[in-house]
Amino acid sequence: MSSLPIEQGEQLRIGTVDFVSPNEIRAVLDIDSPDSVALNAGTPRNFPRVNSYVLIFCDNGYLVAQIEWLAVEISSYPKQRDIQDFGLVNLPFPQKKISLNPVGTLKRVSKKGVDSFKFQRGSESFPSIGSAILLPTDFQLKSIVESGNNRRVIIGHSPLANNANVAVDPDRLFGRHIAVLGNTGSGKSCSVAGLIQWSLEAAMESEIRPNARFIVLDPNGEYTRALGPSTKFKGRVFKVEAGQDENQLRVPSWFWNSAEWASFTQASPKAQLPLLKRSLRAMRNENFKLEVDSNIEIKRFLGNVLVTLKHDKSSGKPFGNYGPAIGFWELLKKWKASLEHYRDLTSATQLSDPIIKMQLYIDERTKSDTRKNVTMQATVPEIDVLIESVELVFKSFGGNENDLFPKNEDIPVPFEGWNLVSYLEALAQENGSEQYVEYLVTRIRTMLSDTRMKPITNDAEQKVDLAKWLESYLGKDGDGKHDNYISIIDLSLVPNEITHLVTAVISRIIFESLQRYRRLNNKPLPTVLVAEEAHTFIKRYRDDSENQDVATVCCQVFEKIAREGRKFGLGMMISSQRPSELSPTVLSQCNTFLLHRISNDKDQEQVNKMVPDNLRGLLRELPSLPSQHAILMGWASELPILVKMKNLAKEQQPHSDDPDFWDVWTRIDENGNPVERNTDWDAVVKEWQQR
Repeated sequence: MSSLPIEQGEQLRIGTVDFVSPNEIRAVLDIDSPDSVALNAGTPRNFPRVNSYVLIFCDNGYLVAQIEWLAVEISSYPKQRDIQDFGLVNLPFPQKKISLNPVGTLKRVSKKGVDSFKFQRGSESFPSIGSAILLPTDFQLKSIVESGNNRRVIIGHSPLANNANVAVDPDRLFGRHIAVLGNTGSGKSCSVAGLIQWSLEAAMESEIRPNARFIVLDPNGEYTRALGPSTKFKGRVFKVEAGQDENQLRVPSWFWNSAEWASFTQASPKAQLPLLKRSLRAMRNENFKLEVDSNIEIKRFLGNVLVTLKHDKSSGKPFGNYGPAIGFWELLKKWKASLEHYRDLTSATQLSDPIIKMQLYIDERTKSDTRKNVTMQATVPEIDVLIESVELVFKSFGGNENDLFPKNEDIPVPFEGWNLVSYLEALAQENGSEQYVEYLVTRIRTMLSDTRMKPITNDAEQKVDLAKWLESYLGKDGDGKHDNYISIIDLSLVPNEITHLVTAVISRIIFESLQRYRRLNNKPLPTVLVAEEAHTFIKRYRDDSENQDVATVCCQVFEKIAREGRKFGLGMMISSQRPSELSPTVLSQCNTFLLHRISNDKDQEQVNKMVPDNLRGLLRELPSLPSQHAILMGWASELPILVKMKNLAKEQQPHSDDPDFWDVWTRIDENGNPVERNTDWDAVVKEWQQR
């Protein structure tokens, strides 16, 4: 092929533009353009082909366009230059036409004397009528498909671009959430496992061990084979019935916040929820009994006095006008009287010091025969003396700074579930509302007593430390000595009643811990949360329902992560075979899509809503995509592209194989090996009834 640009362009020319609009360009192919295989672009290539690429000359380089459809139109035989027709009658002639979607611009750049091309999305100008349509060379195709910076992870190759490698930037892929969508058997689970494996393998190429974190929510127990302890990634597996090299799944009830408690117990918002929240606050603040010990009561009173003193000092109440100053003086007299009462009741001599200090302050501002004129306003040193005295006594009763402000009902502070039940019953009896909380208490009792739930939600036998839990599920310090890569949460044996709840709590705890990590370190800790069968956990719900069930609360957790997770380093990868059932909020926050075969019309309609009008032609190929093929589009890809995902060995694939009916029926596989499925229902029933 000639190296001169003009000659090269003439050799690659295949047609001319005859219609231009902002979202569609139509062209007429030359008579001698390739019919099935193009030989003039460097290597043999299928052309013309739907969704393949062509180039159009424009002002600032080449406009890259994707073929949407091909057609043949019967018209007069085209006039050819330098050929006289001698008045012959032209018969109808089949003229080839194509419709093109503009996707970007390919510009020629020079680096250190070497010419290359750079692709970018969008176009500053459109071609005019008569502009030449060109076949891209292999090098140009590679520049289009492999465009972008930091393409560190190869995920497959493009059949439409002469098998050029398709690589992605992990920051773009996971940083703004990715949705992997497709029918069962389309290769969706393998793509999810592959994206994790290929990303880690690329990171492992450096001498330092990766500091990567993937948390896989696995409702069907598929990913242990591909990512578990026996693989080179040494993934940690958490499940209900932990076996060798596995960990017991633990999500104690004190992890739950008030919304999760309310959804599980189905607490009514008017009568039951206020009592439930009050009880949870008591648990978080370790106020387990309605009848409080006198020393604890004194500590709380001193804490309230200390908080008020500090607040009044900062607001200037004792130093201000006569009204506020005398109000503070009156309040001090009541505090002094209360402290004297506690001293007489408990013989707590340490209370004498603040009583004396308060008495001195009061006497200084009390009129007498010898003190006709007094000033009610205080000085800063006088208030500091009072604060110091009360603070010393407060600490002597076991108080600290954390006790000054009551803990919120959603703070994950440990407590026993049975203490919550006892407190709720006592509180209801005190308020005369036993009949309103009977069902609420019954639900909690059932959860605490259920032998299926106890190993997960009850930590009475083996205490759970939140810091250790996070270390186990999120990984230890990335010091290069530990494999922190993957945590697999196997939810397959979690009771249905708490599956959504366990998923919501784990996801929320991970999100909130990463929020606090960034607050303390001023930097995020990049983590990827993978939701397999996401339509189970992220199912769209009705916003107007008064009582929110656990499925709604679970979906709201993922919606919050989708909206805010990027700021705190938490990316999501959701995988689903029913995009039409997913929360629109979560889908709208996904900036990258990997679309496998989708045949359901409602699911196709949902996917079409997520892409621009001029790219919908590419999605028409979704129902006919073979397995292992997908369309990559969005933030992680400079342009939508058909990609054949890299192969995974059998042991690297998730355990989601199709049932081998014929091999079992005939008792032999395609290689001639015997296939047996023995049935021992006694063992099944025995294992079943033990749970």
